Amino acid sequence: MSRYDFRTPRLFVAPVLEQGASVPLDKGQSNYLTNVLRLEPGDSVLVFNGQDGEWRAELQREGKKTVALAVVEQTRPQHGACDLHYLFAPLKHARLDYMVQKAVELGVSQLQPVTTRHTQAARVNVERMRANAIEAAEQCGILTIAGVGDAIPLGKAIDGLNGRILIFCDEDADTRDPVAALSHIGRGAPLAVLIGPEGGFADEERAVLLKHPDVVRLALGPRILRADTAAVAALTLVQTVAGDWG
Repeated sequence: MSRYDFRTPRLFVAPVLEQGASVPLDKGQSNYLTNVLRLEPGDSVLVFNGQDGEWRAELQREGKKTVALAVVEQTRPQHGACDLHYLFAPLKHARLDYMVQKAVELGVSQLQPVTTRHTQAARVNVERMRANAIEAAEQCGILTIAGVGDAIPLGKAIDGLNGRILIFCDEDADTRDPVAALSHIGRGAPLAVLIGPEGGFADEERAVLLKHPDVVRLALGPRILRADTAAVAALTLVQTVAGDWG
């Protein structure tokens, strides 16, 4: 089997995965495999739980309306996730869904919504965020599921970095070469990327961020980007220069 098998359906499941195990499926997963994909008993499905690697399983029918998966063999061992946290001011619905999915695809290990002076969305649906993180991992061959935190004030998020390097994306930064700005960061260092709201950071918020003992202030080019676009641009830069793409 190839390293990444994108043709075989792939599901995130909760139980421990090992050869010979039987994995029960919830109603939604059963419906997806049997009614949407029209799989039959014996057909292959790839499964992962974020801890035990990826396994090939076979669909088996347990009753007239219930199915399970019989775990057959491991296809990929588990590996450690990139230690990359993504801090962001929440957006509304569809754009937040997109941003979460792209952040997971780009290797983020923790999603942390932060509230700021100019945050647009008053509430954050954590369960919806987690569902989007799982869907992105299922579709893109990712073995770990990014953690999802409840929304917290920006100051509390900064206090909780615990020595993590903060990459602060700021449209007012003087940086002309973002690659050069990141080049001193060693690969594998614990990182946090912060994207603010589309209204920008308040002056007092910017002052607090710049007092962080290990901060990289980063501009993302000559154009003003929407927050979801800025997320993709910033995470791509970070992964290329200081992340696990090298």
